Amino acid sequence: MSGFGVAVELPAWRGDGRSEMFFPEEAHAAAPADFLQELPSYRSVLRRRAGPGGGHDPQGSLGARAGEARGPQPEGAELAALPPREHALSIAEKRRLRDYQQANIKYLSGWNQWKRTSSKSWRKVLKDIKESLSYLQLWRHDIHSIEGKFGTGIQSYFSFLRFLVLLNFLIFILMFGFVTFPTVISKYGIFNSSFAKISPKNTDSLCTVYTPSGNKGLVYFYTYLKDLLTGTGFLETTSLFYGYYEIDAALLRGVRYNFPLAYLLTTFAYLALSLVWIIKRSVSGFKQSLVHDEDQFQSYCNKVFAGWDFCITDLNAARLKHRSLQYELQTDLEEERIKRKIADRTMKEKLRIYSLRIFLNIIVLAVLLGCFYSIYKATAFSQEKSNNGSNTDFQTNLLVQYLPSMVITLANFVAPQIFSILIRFEDYSPAFEIKLTLLRCVFVRLANIGVLLFSLWSQIHCANDNCKACGYNYELYPCWESAVGQEMYKLLIFDFMIILAVTLFMDFPRMLLVTHCSWKLVQWCGLQEFGISDNVLEIIYGQTICWIGTFFSPLLPAIATIKYFIIFYVKKSFELGQDFAKLLHIWKQNGKWKIYYI
Repeated sequence: MSGFGVAVELPAWRGDGRSEMFFPEEAHAAAPADFLQELPSYRSVLRRRAGPGGGHDPQGSLGARAGEARGPQPEGAELAALPPREHALSIAEKRRLRDYQQANIKYLSGWNQWKRTSSKSWRKVLKDIKESLSYLQLWRHDIHSIEGKFGTGIQSYFSFLRFLVLLNFLIFILMFGFVTFPTVISKYGIFNSSFAKISPKNTDSLCTVYTPSGNKGLVYFYTYLKDLLTGTGFLETTSLFYGYYEIDAALLRGVRYNFPLAYLLTTFAYLALSLVWIIKRSVSGFKQSLVHDEDQFQSYCNKVFAGWDFCITDLNAARLKHRSLQYELQTDLEEERIKRKIADRTMKEKLRIYSLRIFLNIIVLAVLLGCFYSIYKATAFSQEKSNNGSNTDFQTNLLVQYLPSMVITLANFVAPQIFSILIRFEDYSPAFEIKLTLLRCVFVRLANIGVLLFSLWSQIHCANDNCKACGYNYELYPCWESAVGQEMYKLLIFDFMIILAVTLFMDFPRMLLVTHCSWKLVQWCGLQEFGISDNVLEIIYGQTICWIGTFFSPLLPAIATIKYFIIFYVKKSFELGQDFAKLLHIWKQNGKWKIYYI
């Protein structure tokens, strides 16, 4: 191939049964270049084989060396030692290369033969170990089954759920092992341990007193349910929240354990662990996006010749994949049309579209400000009513406690719907429309959490005489960290309840109606399609709550682990239930229900 140093040697058989080297540069002189060697994957193999320096053998150097001796030289032996699957060759050429490698082992020195044998054995051992460890992977069979029925798109969502389950479990192990467990054994004197509370200097002793009221006297049974949902009452005095950790130092078998330092370092550790693990998972995605963005023609070829997912066996999933590929091709054509349209725009048209975009972005900003203001007022109202201590009934008290979470969830639902309508009038390309809409949706979800924290701090911090001693309103919030932890706890619980409610009480009845009801209106609605982007945004929003709330509620990762564990089986059962409903027809014959497979 012109311009490339080829690092592959292929065997050609002579009439006497002996093999000699066949080099690609010789084939170029006699025949046109192989089509496989023109693919980008072949160039990637060459670059990977060349190493970091990017150097490779100049064209024709291997042929010159091969003419000097009958057997292959050390350089050729090292190249030939690579397995045939590592070469960008056709099946027939790989078979010839394999036969050549087996026939020419006798030409190698003892050292090279030992290196080749040991390398092959080591690769086999590593492969066996990797295969054995794969059987220990969580939900391995379930995710493979989902990939086989619904393709790699939905499989990626469930793989991401598994990743979050493992990540939150590791965060829980860190917080429990370095913070919660040492605190518990120190308070109860286990392992001859003791603890000490050291009052900070230049701080009023009133600011260090934290005595949660809890439930005293005779209480109704539903009070414990309210405490479980809101994090107040008996839960406020447990190790779930920040206020439980009052120890400054402990002696564990004569070793001094600094709890504030351990708490701070563990927080940095779980944040660093999350960052490194996410970056590691994202590297492959960034590589694919760079390859896809490198050449528009290459992206088109990938969709046409390699776009189909042969793992799909479900008919409905195949139709979804077909529509997805069709939409992607339509998007590419629309991109080209938009580019030509932009190039042909007059100055008057540019002024019109820019003015319209400015007006629509003002509407988007107004929607965001409306969401933020609603969250701020809802938080202020909830905190005011909760701190008044008024005797209200169970339902009203629970509604007031969950008012900020309800407003945030409503904003997360309404704002993306408005954004999806406004984006149609901004005259962007389809690909940019999707990116901008996702960016706005992610921003509104994360910003809502930030506004909630700001609203809480505005209630905790005050400028009157009541705040001079401690710097915050210690009368209403004796431990403001626990108050923030309770809000994060309620956000996580409410988000979990909403996901379960939507799946069980909206999507599941819709599936039953569409499957077993022949009304035109019901059939027009159709089955609920699995929106990967919306579902991923849901769990990212929940994971953000967990990351922020873990500092104020150290055991929140354990709750998040259980939450995602249950969500996995609920989503999996719903998706497989939809597939099962399409495969079964229920008929009533002779007064009995019979099930027939299609």
